[in-house]
Amino acid sequence: MKTSDFYFDLPQELIAQRPSGKRGDDRLMLLGKESGSVEHHLMAELPDLVEKGTLMIFNNSRVRRSRCYGIKTDTGREQEFMFLNPMASSPAADSSTATSSASSSAASSASSSTASPDSLSCEWNTMVKGAKKVKNGNTYRFADGSEGTIVLNQNDDGTEFRTIKFPFPLDEKWFERNGHIPLPPYIRREDDDTDSERYQTIYAKETGSAACPTAGLHFTQPVLDKLKQKGIDLEWITLHVGLGTFLPVRAQNIEEHKMHLEYYTVPPSVADKINAAKKEGRPILAVGTTSVRTLESAADQNGIVRAGTAGTNIFMYPGYKFKVVDQMFTNFHTPESTLIMLVSAFAGRDNIMNAYQKAVEQKYRFFSYGDCMLIK
Repeated sequence: MKTSDFYFDLPQELIAQRPSGKRGDDRLMLLGKESGSVEHHLMAELPDLVEKGTLMIFNNSRVRRSRCYGIKTDTGREQEFMFLNPMASSPAADSSTATSSASSSAASSASSSTASPDSLSCEWNTMVKGAKKVKNGNTYRFADGSEGTIVLNQNDDGTEFRTIKFPFPLDEKWFERNGHIPLPPYIRREDDDTDSERYQTIYAKETGSAACPTAGLHFTQPVLDKLKQKGIDLEWITLHVGLGTFLPVRAQNIEEHKMHLEYYTVPPSVADKINAAKKEGRPILAVGTTSVRTLESAADQNGIVRAGTAGTNIFMYPGYKFKVVDQMFTNFHTPESTLIMLVSAFAGRDNIMNAYQKAVEQKYRFFSYGDCMLIK
């Protein structure tokens, strides 16, 4: 398939620049996975749209303050860095790395040298603006006075990535001192105090993501409570959002696109509950594409979910056969992105494109701070 098959025209004014005035005050589109039928609802109505006995899986990853600004020590020029992953001291040998049967079977070389996002490391893979000016040996001073140096990156995957090395391993306190909330590039403003709260889910727990698993931003405690009261089970996994979120699909043929490695954890108790629900015929509703990718990566060919921590470069596009996920709660995604390809694999390209066209006509708000969709 062509990348251009997943393009749609989106007016700039529909790209949400700020969250709704109150968390959860968002519109919700209900899309029939098989029929393509579209209904318009509000997020507050979600508990009424989910079947009793459903098992909902959420991603509890917490966003790191990973956008940092350094001053080049010899010129005083400011440089923006997006810290993505700590670098492993040696290439990661992860035999459990998962791939899609409809994707490339190998992770990219840049992914193979990254460590788990909660690892402590002196070297970090970063995305930089104006990368041609960010050369090997350049030294940058950050807000707290610490300095990092650009080092030769043998695993570079494109000119926008650079490895920066510090004389000490970076921890979360360093990012709290030096970092900003990493708002996506289509949000055309600087982060502010509001984003510190609103660009995190209310259940965020495990720090390590370079972007928020944004489907979860719509959930409030009252909605979670109503879901539980209805007899809907809620469980949490972790996938730390990394490089793959930021990379556009540059290949004309989507089969040639390669995803980067991201790390996930499925607790044993959650794996047991998922497997039991599948055996009992109860639906699995994944909240967000990150939860979808985790569950599909953690499952064997028979759809049995395995507990543990592993890396995945899974790429789901039309032709992929879902083994675990029956329903999906998600945001509206960017044109020609791997995420719109994923939801097209789940609900059919024509159904998704038709639903997106209706969302544009009805002036839904798009992307991270926008409205949401339930596919069932």
